[in-house]
Amino acid sequence: MKRILIFSLAYYPSNVSGAEAAIKEITDRIDPTDIEFHLVTLLFDTKAPHEERIGNVHVHRVGFGGAYFSKVLFIPLAAHKARQLNKSLNFDALWSVMTYMVFPVVLAKWLGVKAPHVVTLQDGDSYEKVFQRPFIRPFTWILDNGFRTAAIIQVISNHLGAWPARRGYKGTSELIHNGANPRDLKESVDTNDVWRVQEQYGKKEGDVWLINTARLEPQKGNDDTIRALASLPKNVKLVLVGAGSEEGMLKTLTKELNIEDRVIFTGAVDRSKVTAYRKAADIFVGPSRSEGLGNAFLSAMASHLPVVTTREGGLAEFVFGDEEDGHERTAWVVRKDSPEDIVAAVKDILKHSEQVREIIDTARKMVEENYDWDMIAVQMRERVFGRVV
Repeated sequence: MKRILIFSLAYYPSNVSGAEAAIKEITDRIDPTDIEFHLVTLLFDTKAPHEERIGNVHVHRVGFGGAYFSKVLFIPLAAHKARQLNKSLNFDALWSVMTYMVFPVVLAKWLGVKAPHVVTLQDGDSYEKVFQRPFIRPFTWILDNGFRTAAIIQVISNHLGAWPARRGYKGTSELIHNGANPRDLKESVDTNDVWRVQEQYGKKEGDVWLINTARLEPQKGNDDTIRALASLPKNVKLVLVGAGSEEGMLKTLTKELNIEDRVIFTGAVDRSKVTAYRKAADIFVGPSRSEGLGNAFLSAMASHLPVVTTREGGLAEFVFGDEEDGHERTAWVVRKDSPEDIVAAVKDILKHSEQVREIIDTARKMVEENYDWDMIAVQMRERVFGRVV
């Protein structure tokens, strides 16, 4: 049996976004008698167990809670934990998921963990934000060391595929996309669960629900959707599924625009239940300013929702409007920072039901063929893990 140690700042059961979901979807599909996965993560909740098994992953939590200082200390604590675990488990490889997880990998190797490492780029922020923030710049040489010495780097989009060479990596990056939420692809949601969501949040006959199932962060563009909502008919409402740093600002914006009764903030929702929220809605609107790939958009397409979004970052891999030659249309493309484009797109969707059906069927078929986790897990085992274990 081979052993791989994963580094991820957050992990299940809370603080889960696309990168954490990708880890679980991949590791759950790999035979545990083939590869034994361990994972070091931050102890966000001090009441959570320091060690437990989740799916096919043995989770080890370190730290003192989710405060900023604790997140900073995660790097040396994770590296020390890796050194401690390696004494008994003798890892065959290390795996950093997201750019900043290269920090503890490099430090662990400096502390004597002699194993090749894999880097997976899942970042949703822009290159400039990741590498050029003032408090990161003094330490980018450590990141560059981790990039240059990686056995292999896997990226989830061509957009992210340009990053490794800029940090000194001389190898070839492996492009393996993320997938859609399996519950959206397999149509496994109970109709009663969908009705309960609609009843809980008061969806009435004739209401049209716009939805976004992403963190409430600046790059997601939810402020543009709220501004657009003010120019749409009153039966059109917005459901924001998720939590994040912009929640307070977005709620203030709804007050300023006098549309508080038309915007629903659900807070964080377990990923296993998010599909029911998508099924309860009518249009997925996510005018992102940056995306590594965009798992939530793939899941929305799998759920047969018309998608309104930009083509920023990795979204350009699968979001196609009328202007993209050689591709069937899969979405309604808007410019970033353009509420007026969102208004026009929503009105177009509400007006042309036959065209909408054709586009969402095309998008669903594309996701089925190219963004299924069963296929992705096989690719990861053969093309990534197979290179280091």
